[in-house]
Amino acid sequence: MKNFLTTGVALLALSGPAWAQGPVSGTLTDAQTGTPLPGATILIDGAASAATDAAGIFTIPAVAAGAHELRITFVGYEPLVRQLQGQAAAQRLAATLQPGGILTGEALVTASRANERTATAYTNLSKEDLAKRNFGQDLPYLLDQTPSVVVTSDAGAGVGYTDIRIRGTSTTGINMTINGVPLNDAESRGAFLVNLPDLASSVSSLQVQRGVGTSQNGGAAFGASVNISTLDNRREAYGETQNSVGSFGTVKNTVQFGTGLVSGHFTLDGRLSRIKSDGYMNRASSDLKSYYFAAGYQQANTLVKFITFSGREKTYQAWNGVPEPAITGDQTLLQNYIDNGELSEADAERVRREGRRYSYYTYDNQTDNYQQNHYQLHLSQGLGQDWNLGGALHLTRGLGYYESYRDSREFVDYGLQDVIIGGDTLTRTNLVDRKWLDNYFYGGTFALNYQPKANDRLQATLGGAWNRYDGDHYGEVIWAQYASNSTLGQRYYFNNAVKTDYNGYARVTWQALSRLGVYADLQLRRIRYTIDGVEDDQNDVRTRASYTFFNPKAGATFTLAEGRQLYASIGVGRREPVRADFTDRLANDPTPQAERLVDVEGGYRLSLPEASVLGTRAVARLEANFFYMNYRNQLVSIGQLNDVGTPLRTNVARSYRRGAELTGFLSANDKISLSSTLTLSQNRILGFRDVTFDKDFNPVLGEARTSTISYSPGAVSAHTLEGQPLNGLRLALLYKTVSRQYLDNSENLNRSIKPYQVLDFRVRYAIRPQFVKEIELGLLVSNVLNREYVANGYTYSYPGASGGLDTFNWYYPQATRNFLVSVGVKL
Repeated sequence: MKNFLTTGVALLALSGPAWAQGPVSGTLTDAQTGTPLPGATILIDGAASAATDAAGIFTIPAVAAGAHELRITFVGYEPLVRQLQGQAAAQRLAATLQPGGILTGEALVTASRANERTATAYTNLSKEDLAKRNFGQDLPYLLDQTPSVVVTSDAGAGVGYTDIRIRGTSTTGINMTINGVPLNDAESRGAFLVNLPDLASSVSSLQVQRGVGTSQNGGAAFGASVNISTLDNRREAYGETQNSVGSFGTVKNTVQFGTGLVSGHFTLDGRLSRIKSDGYMNRASSDLKSYYFAAGYQQANTLVKFITFSGREKTYQAWNGVPEPAITGDQTLLQNYIDNGELSEADAERVRREGRRYSYYTYDNQTDNYQQNHYQLHLSQGLGQDWNLGGALHLTRGLGYYESYRDSREFVDYGLQDVIIGGDTLTRTNLVDRKWLDNYFYGGTFALNYQPKANDRLQATLGGAWNRYDGDHYGEVIWAQYASNSTLGQRYYFNNAVKTDYNGYARVTWQALSRLGVYADLQLRRIRYTIDGVEDDQNDVRTRASYTFFNPKAGATFTLAEGRQLYASIGVGRREPVRADFTDRLANDPTPQAERLVDVEGGYRLSLPEASVLGTRAVARLEANFFYMNYRNQLVSIGQLNDVGTPLRTNVARSYRRGAELTGFLSANDKISLSSTLTLSQNRILGFRDVTFDKDFNPVLGEARTSTISYSPGAVSAHTLEGQPLNGLRLALLYKTVSRQYLDNSENLNRSIKPYQVLDFRVRYAIRPQFVKEIELGLLVSNVLNREYVANGYTYSYPGASGGLDTFNWYYPQATRNFLVSVGVKL
């Protein structure tokens, strides 16, 4: 409790100094002729904020304090990008554009992004924001300091399989897109970023929307959406390399290059990356490779860009976690684990010796092997003064397997005959199998944008997508101690899944009055999903499901005074169950139902004039966002996993999440800054009935009560204190707190993750010698206080010998103190 009180005090401290927000205006002209350029788009941090009028003049009423990226684009001209510092006093700019410029694909990006007019909660991260956090860890770890975020790593150190939850919702409820193309797996709805290692090095901008947000291609956002863009173009040629090395044998090597604009029309960009790590956990290694290439052509008001990126991963399976007594040292419970698991004497000695870094598997190739290739063809086309069109065709090819050693498996489970040796009949054998995924995901997206140049009070987008997934799931036996009647690569199960998903949406924002703006967003989505064949347990998993969802959203913003804005929105999201909800449910479980969410958001943004505090120039900003997410038939985790680590879920009739997200920023003379975020929430299931067992092992339902949703902490905070004592030297302390999380929905303390706090330290020092543009040295020390904590887990409960339930928990321990050192060179 002390830590969370400290968090609250830190946020309240931000209200003491004065605040700053002022208008920015300017004129835009042709660099060669000096003539005004009407109808140019003015973007702040990637969001369209204004347009130039007939005289080439633009006005942005208020720009929040702090550093921002100002981007000006106009058809047929090179874009202008510069850093802009928000301040209290009015700012006046005189900008010029060079003819023959590059269209940068804003039609494809802004169509799905939120801004101040859409009255939703969101966070923008620029390429520079991500770069200073990127030492080689997976993308979720680069988002750890954003509001309501909890991250975890199977291997313990942020490399390999990682996960992110936002407002208690896992990646199955977080819509992720890259350049408007869905990234989430069409069946599981998960976003497996391990398949795209070092993606962050190719990201030009990223936006996290919390709640339902704006309409997206792909599945509905049931907690958040993450919109990633890699469409930026760089006018000048460049070459860069980033290299990191650190604890647990972690090594990262990245090389990037770009030609800049060639012959006024062509660009070529590329990246090669390699990341290797042994992992904090024993036998939890990762070997990750990826590439990114983009080729673009620009002509007048047309941009065509082909992008391909790929990732190949080989990870030792760490998804089983660690049994609780191996972490706590409870010898009685540890002996129960050894006895119930029938561990050999050698394995029993190993679990006692390895403790919290224990890994169950010892087979040398107990690995997950997968490659995912992405291909995207983008078109951005200006259509006169007021219209532009963005479109994309895409193909994702995924192929891979995980290999496992299996003890004493029955022949019949693999479609094999018993083996007779002499007078003995053998019904079991040791074997090695591979479970394969072989899939294609392809389709097209479009966004038609109306942005009138003479009057930006009205903006509209008409967009949508058609996508199809076609995937095979099958298993092969590649070795058996007793081969029986098997053939080479004996296939023992096969099923095929096809999913077609198409949607259309229309969005309008209208500045109805000088202080009042409104928006509406309507989406219609249609899904058809079929599965044919058998799963690995030989059960027929034939599935036929189809859904039609209508997802309306609306909101309003009201400017109370300069620097003070109220906003509110309401949105509906509907979402289909995922594959595991159909294939892994128990025999008596009902068919999974589609979920519905009504999300109400409201907030207050406050900026006050800049002031001098003790001789320093202080700037600050604050936002308070309140949310109420009301669910019907929400699919919540029951705390158990299937055989590939996917959480098992069940529908609950009524549930909700409600809370407040507070964010603040304070900076003094651009030399020291503090950013803080605190989320306080209640996450509840109504009418929850716990299950126990009587002495005859018959299930007994408990009384209906209100209970906490699994994996949903009531308090999450993140704080970054950063200083620049010398030019080029930046020091940062990053502090994270997460309150208790329950492994299932019983709200039982014995099935929970204890609260934890983590402190990290970061140093970056950049110098600019004459022979290269920049050399940057970096150091990241994670978990400075050397805390032993866990960030994820699962539980199994089963009828006990004397009635009731016996419970066993597994956890994913996170690394103790560790470090990464980096060296970056820009040519």
